[in-house]
Amino acid sequence: MPSQSSEKNELLQLIREHKPLSFRQQMWLTIQLSLPAILASASAMVMQFIDAAMVGRLGADDSASVGLMGTTFWLFEGISTSFVAGYAVQVAHLLGAKRAADARQVVRQSLVVCFLFGLLIALLGVVISKPLPVWLGAEPHIRAHATLYFGTFMLFVPLLMIDFVASSMLRCSGNMRIPSLLNVLMCVLDVVFNFFLIFPARTLNIWGHMINMPGAGLGVLGAALGSACAGLVVSSLMVYYLIFRSSELRLTIDKGSFKPTWLCFKKSLKISSPMALQHSMLCGASIVITGIVAPLGSIALAANSFGITAESLCYMPGYGIADAATTLIGQSLGAGRKRLTRSFAWIAVLLGMAIMGVMAVLMYVFAPQMMAIMTHVPEIVDLGTRCLRIEAWAEPLFAASIISYGVFVGAGKTLAPCGINLVSMWIVRLGLSAIMVKTMGLYGVWLAMAIELCFRGVIYLLYLSSKRWLNTRVTSP
Repeated sequence: MPSQSSEKNELLQLIREHKPLSFRQQMWLTIQLSLPAILASASAMVMQFIDAAMVGRLGADDSASVGLMGTTFWLFEGISTSFVAGYAVQVAHLLGAKRAADARQVVRQSLVVCFLFGLLIALLGVVISKPLPVWLGAEPHIRAHATLYFGTFMLFVPLLMIDFVASSMLRCSGNMRIPSLLNVLMCVLDVVFNFFLIFPARTLNIWGHMINMPGAGLGVLGAALGSACAGLVVSSLMVYYLIFRSSELRLTIDKGSFKPTWLCFKKSLKISSPMALQHSMLCGASIVITGIVAPLGSIALAANSFGITAESLCYMPGYGIADAATTLIGQSLGAGRKRLTRSFAWIAVLLGMAIMGVMAVLMYVFAPQMMAIMTHVPEIVDLGTRCLRIEAWAEPLFAASIISYGVFVGAGKTLAPCGINLVSMWIVRLGLSAIMVKTMGLYGVWLAMAIELCFRGVIYLLYLSSKRWLNTRVTSP
């Protein structure tokens, strides 16, 4: 009996060879690609919890200095991954068209261009690391640590960009397993490095035995170095697998040039620019919403923050399925199979809506318990529970927008989704939040969020129903 990996590869080969796939085969291939991607999404979220929990043991000021930079990290990471996506989508199209040699040429170019882009991002990050805490309104006594944490981590961005490239290329080739496993390894290494770099040498009582544990005692600096070192180890392994082990994309198969071409770069920018703009604007909208919530007081701020964290458990599967959809759509369109492309698109979207619908029911039922895990303050638990329960009703349509976006990225059509997201977020959500917060408080902000997510999901489904997004031409690198 063939392994799941070999069966997945055989099904992907059917796409490229223009052979028929039954509905059952399409569904099974979508699930096979989605499960590792969901695991990768989960590991990324766990890594955020790890850093927050371990730094939290240092005290409130250190926690604040790290937490302050969260939105900026998200902004830079989003811009970086968007830049990489411009090349990854081209590789998916070329593989679907059975042009593996051309796909490897795009991989070579992407390694060079993305590394140089990483250097630019790192330079910008280091330059703004000192004034950034001031711009964000940080209190004077936490600015130095915030600068140290942000500036140190940004130094490692060029090498981490290579990790983004390698993992994206492997995923678009249909290999979801290796990037997912390595992301789990990154979480484990993050704990290990943080354990020894953040805290000083101490004596621990482990099952009744007193053990002297070494430690560097670097505090916030140790947190930045721990995350960066974990990323570098995994980056090295990811790049090694791409270059020497990938069945289709390993660069040792043939010789080629690493010199970037204008045609490949221009197509990359056409795909990635709307994605980067969208991410930047959504990040800005999140900051504005925080400003709307802030005057409501500490209880509302805490409930809003914990509620967002709890909700992420619900939509995590959606992002995993979206990654799988990007691969399937990219390869199907590259093969010129528009009918199969539409079929995969709807299978992925409806599967995601069903799964996130189940997750929404669980979130509605267990909302009090989810909030209680993060805080024991009754007022925060009660307010957060009410917010989560109104948000639960929007999760299926939120899934539609998340996965449809992955579909459109796979097709290389990112401009229209960018416009949809910006209008939905900046006009519908922010407009309703500003109005409803006056009479309904935080509950009004979350009700506005639920309405906006439903609106966005419906618009995405309407655009998915059209055939405009299917017009993609595969060009040479």
